Amino acid sequence: MKTRMALLGLLCMSTVFYGCARNVASAATPAVYGSALVEVSGGKQAAPVGTRLDQPVVVQVNDAQGNGVSGAWVTFRGAGGVEFDPPSGSTDPNGQVATNVSLSGMAGRYQLTASTFSKTQRTISLKIEEIALGYQEVLGRELNEQYCSRCHNPESTPERVSNYDNLEIKPHAFTEGDTLNKISDADLVAIIDHGGPALNKSSLMPPYGYTLSRSEIQALVAYIRMVSDPPYRSAGVSYSAK
Repeated sequence: MKTRMALLGLLCMSTVFYGCARNVASAATPAVYGSALVEVSGGKQAAPVGTRLDQPVVVQVNDAQGNGVSGAWVTFRGAGGVEFDPPSGSTDPNGQVATNVSLSGMAGRYQLTASTFSKTQRTISLKIEEIALGYQEVLGRELNEQYCSRCHNPESTPERVSNYDNLEIKPHAFTEGDTLNKISDADLVAIIDHGGPALNKSSLMPPYGYTLSRSEIQALVAYIRMVSDPPYRSAGVSYSAK
């Protein structure tokens, strides 16, 4: 009799634990789904290798009507040692979730992937590109901030007031790959070195050959190539998660 009662007690306890396990598993499974995943902000940033991007990557899960979906689960992944903080999370009341991204120690373009599930368990993915700058590109970016961005970047910041709107001929932003990708490295060096007239361009582009060394001019060209959009054909290695 005691043996039978003990077996019955074990059976009851197993049933309780099994029910709890089912409840935990159900709670961990997202019950809210979306129809689309869109980027809100944080894409196409550039930062030195091995560092965290200045701005978090923010994505949004939308329903079929384009409204944000609260409580949907989103996962982030990337190749080449990219780290996410957090690597996954549930969307807020606006349907958005954010993650801080730390780039790998290798220079190049990194393709990040954010993913969620539809109601039919179809994976919905979004590709986001970020750029890790090597030593030469970091130097080029510093030179850009010191000498170039005041005219080539139309947006003003508290640290730098743009002169773009005051120029009769508008200079190209360094991200304008459609135009700058068609100019050879040698011609870019010539324009920076001798000014716009060296290639029949605007005289508003002054010569920097007496200000910058040859290696600094080459670093500036390397930076222009790396941040080009669309990418320059040889802008370094591209990393993407399989």
